[in-house]
Amino acid sequence: QVQLVESGGGLVQPGGSLRLSCAASGFTLSWYHMSWYRQAPGKERELVARITNTGGSTNYGDSMMGRFTISRDNAQNMVYLQMNSLKPEDTANYYCNAVHTVIRDMNYWGEGTLVTVSS
Repeated sequence: QVQLVESGGGLVQPGGSLRLSCAASGFTLSWYHMSWYRQAPGKERELVARITNTGGSTNYGDSMMGRFTISRDNAQNMVYLQMNSLKPEDTANYYCNAVHTVIRDMNYWGEGTLVTVSS
């Protein structure tokens, strides 16, 4: 059974940091490109960061560039999102996504973890 389980969300003050984790199971992580998305109340889901299956390439949403870092450990079946210099507008549910490198219909989502940036 394919599962993506996010953790690490919570309440943080503006300027603070959080590290989100995504634990993958039920599939071979190295066959999948991985992404973090987020969705704030009343807004559409947006791409936060993406990393290729080998970790050789990453890309970020414009407002995250320079503040967020995505990484992965295929041996441990984990994907991470380090978030620094957090702003109130980063408040959202953050979702982990897996897309097969070839078969794009093999596309999985986690349930999300809530990040709240507030003083």
